Amino acid sequence: MKAMEISLSGLDVEWRRLEVIADNLANVNTVKTPDGGPYRAMRLVSGPKTSFQGHLGSNPASLDGVAVYGVEPVDTPPRKVHEPGNPMADADGNVSYPDINHSAEMVLMVKTSRAYEANLVAMNAARTMYVKALDMGRSS
Repeated sequence: MKAMEISLSGLDVEWRRLEVIADNLANVNTVKTPDGGPYRAMRLVSGPKTSFQGHLGSNPASLDGVAVYGVEPVDTPPRKVHEPGNPMADADGNVSYPDINHSAEMVLMVKTSRAYEANLVAMNAARTMYVKALDMGRSS
């Protein structure tokens, strides 16, 4: 059952990554957050549950899948747009918008959904193998 648990951890991570991407796209025009500044794009940080060194020379049963380490803001300065009539404009007439590349976010969304689908296929393949193994055990 370890293969299904590993795929399930991948499904969870990729689903959470999709949520972060959706949040970025929803806030592409948010010029003021509760902190006072423009929204900052976020990225999900994920990786193996156990260290890579722990897997070297070990058996496959020690594999644990992936985990979310956190969500961190992308370190990009805001995009300044000259809009003197905007009530959120500064003294120079510039409004600070989040520096979110809509196209890049959509590409990341497609990539993430493909990773989600791959984990789903792997989990279904493992389930099929387990069912066939049980059937073979019953017939012997």
